[in-house]
Amino acid sequence: MKKFVAKRVALSVVILFCVTFIIYTLMRCLPGSFVENMAMQLSQAPDAKPFEEWLAQLNETYGMDKGIIPGYFVWLSDAIRGDFGESWKYTVPVIQKFNDVIWLSFVMGGISFVLQLLIAIPLGVIASTKQYSRLDYGITAGALIGISLPTFFFATLLKLLFSVKLGWFDLYGLVGRDYAQLDAMGQFLDKAHHLVLPIATLVIVSVGSLMRYTRTNMLEVLNSDYIRTARAKGLSEKKVIYHHAFRNTLIPLVTIIGGSLPSLFAGALITETLYSIPGIGYTSYQAMIAGDIPFSMFYLTFMAVLTLAGNLISDILYAVVDPRVRIA
Repeated sequence: MKKFVAKRVALSVVILFCVTFIIYTLMRCLPGSFVENMAMQLSQAPDAKPFEEWLAQLNETYGMDKGIIPGYFVWLSDAIRGDFGESWKYTVPVIQKFNDVIWLSFVMGGISFVLQLLIAIPLGVIASTKQYSRLDYGITAGALIGISLPTFFFATLLKLLFSVKLGWFDLYGLVGRDYAQLDAMGQFLDKAHHLVLPIATLVIVSVGSLMRYTRTNMLEVLNSDYIRTARAKGLSEKKVIYHHAFRNTLIPLVTIIGGSLPSLFAGALITETLYSIPGIGYTSYQAMIAGDIPFSMFYLTFMAVLTLAGNLISDILYAVVDPRVRIA
């Protein structure tokens, strides 16, 4: 196991190097940037220098005058030391801004992930045990609706119904207008109230795929020979399903669960943007459209690290869930 983990970590480092180089190259090749916008604003001031002079000065200040390959290795040497520079848009160190917004996204992702597991896995098991029944058709239809609805469309429907029509929730933001006048518990409840619709959006648009995956794998296991043997021995249906079949269904589910690690920390960019929730997704989106290369590079590198870590955790959990799995 130790040898396997060491090999996977070494491979992940190589992959991360290639991914970050591609990301840096793409960021440098974008048609517009923060530097150009800032140079345009400075050149429009009275008696200001021309745009070209401001652009050359700012490029030199931010290290944009170097080529892509030299610039990447300068960024990489700083990143290895934990220095990701200062955000051009937020004018604070990238790490500081990241620490300010990551935990809100983590709370949203963690709650939605737990709810997704609590809803999708039981419904998938129930649908598989009631195959071709009305209940199975109803659960499957609900899952397909959740899978088919785009996030932006479903979020708009929720806001139209619960914010515009019923007035139960605010359209945007994390806090209400009277947030400053509330006590500590009131402020906590106010933030929790504003997170209901974003979390509901994340859960509903994600639960369908996991439910369908659980149902499909559960049906495959229920049709196996050892399940028929267990039933022939006179075991109760409950023990056959939850002791024998469900434990083997967990093996492919590990891949899905391990791959969900990035969503816990990386934030839901579309959902946070639609609800104006100042998490890591919304913050990164604002940085990207402003051409903030330091923050965008850090966020995309962070996503790549989480994806590689999720794949490694999935492989390790195979051996935990199924003792028959042996890693040579």
